[in-house]
Amino acid sequence: MRIYLVTDEGLLLGKDLYRTVEAAVKGGVSMVQLREKESLTREFIERAIRLKEVLTPYGVPLIINDRVDVALAANADGVHVGQSDMPYEMVKRLLPEGKMIGLSVESPEQVLEANDYDLDYVAASPVFSTTTKTNTIVEWGLDGLRWIRSVSRHPLVAIGGIHPDNVASIFQAGADSVAVISAIVSADDPERAARELLEKSGELH
Repeated sequence: MRIYLVTDEGLLLGKDLYRTVEAAVKGGVSMVQLREKESLTREFIERAIRLKEVLTPYGVPLIINDRVDVALAANADGVHVGQSDMPYEMVKRLLPEGKMIGLSVESPEQVLEANDYDLDYVAASPVFSTTTKTNTIVEWGLDGLRWIRSVSRHPLVAIGGIHPDNVASIFQAGADSVAVISAIVSADDPERAARELLEKSGELH
């Protein structure tokens, strides 16, 4: 799960969602989160089902942002929740065995609390300030990532302000994966953008 793509309809700049995601997967993305903040439930489910069909041949898991009902309806591989979404305990109870759960952590208290949960990863949000996450108070920075790595028992995903020039330092600080939005979704060539992130991360030489 080195490069984790999070979709954002508003950042596609007119490109097709499914072609963009497939191109990114060809470039090395190994997990995809469908994030639909504005879609009606039926539209969200339809997109999730179609995206699952795109990803299945590549063996790439589909994670649904926030909506357990959509994940169940589309037979997605898991759910990502933030601190203001459905509480972890409810998500765990509703999801079948074997489905993934990821949780955003935005404070030291939340990181420590997450150690009590059976999670597949925690997402440090945001590492750096970004226009796609405007409701956060602080950024973790590289020192924050190092601290999370030292105390958390879960795989660590870094999200927020990540691009080819800083991705190596994020992995060096202890991240297991980087979640990216605009660096891939808004790129003219999403496949090349994903491959460049993977190369700069130190995974490809």
